[in-house]
Amino acid sequence: MAQANSTLEQRIRAIEDRLEIYNLIAGHPPSADTGSAPYAEAVYTEDGVFDRGPNLSGATGNKAIAASLKSDGHRAAIAGGLAHFTSLPYIALDGDEATITSYLQILTPKMSGDAVEVPNHGASRGYHIHRVVTNRWELVRTAAGWKIKRRTLRLVDGSEPSREILRGALTAYENRA
Repeated sequence: MAQANSTLEQRIRAIEDRLEIYNLIAGHPPSADTGSAPYAEAVYTEDGVFDRGPNLSGATGNKAIAASLKSDGHRAAIAGGLAHFTSLPYIALDGDEATITSYLQILTPKMSGDAVEVPNHGASRGYHIHRVVTNRWELVRTAAGWKIKRRTLRLVDGSEPSREILRGALTAYENRA
C-alpha cells in the first residue's frame, strides 16, 4: 500500500523494486520449462529454500535448487511438454524484504482424444491442468538485487495450507485501524 508521507525518491524506489520483482517472478516459468539451472542459482540466495510441501521433493541452497532442474524427472517432464503458467503476483514490500503471493498452474499436453482445429492456429488435443498451487515467495534485497530466500507452494485442494498462503497477502488490509 502506498504511504501518503513517502518521498518521491521512496516511491520511485518502490516502483523500481516492484518491476525487478515482477521480472524475477516472471522468469520462473521459462527457467523451469527449459531447466535453466543458471537462472535458478542466480535468483535464489545461497541458503534459499524451495518448499513444495510434504508430498513432493524440495531443496535447500541455490546450487541444490538449480540442480533439481537438471534431474532426470524434471527433464522427463520438460520433454513431455511441461508448461508453468503463473498469475500476476501480489507484492508486499517491507524495506529490504518482500513477500509475494501468486498462483501457478502446471499444464501438460493432452496425448489422447480428438484434435480441435482453431482457425489460424492449427489443430491440438489441448492441454490438461495437472495441478494448481499457491506460492509464497519471500525475497530479500542483496547487493546483486532481489533474491528468493524461500519459496513455499501448496496444492489448491480445499485444504488450509493453500488458503493460509492466500490470506498472507491480505494481512495489511485486515490489520487496518
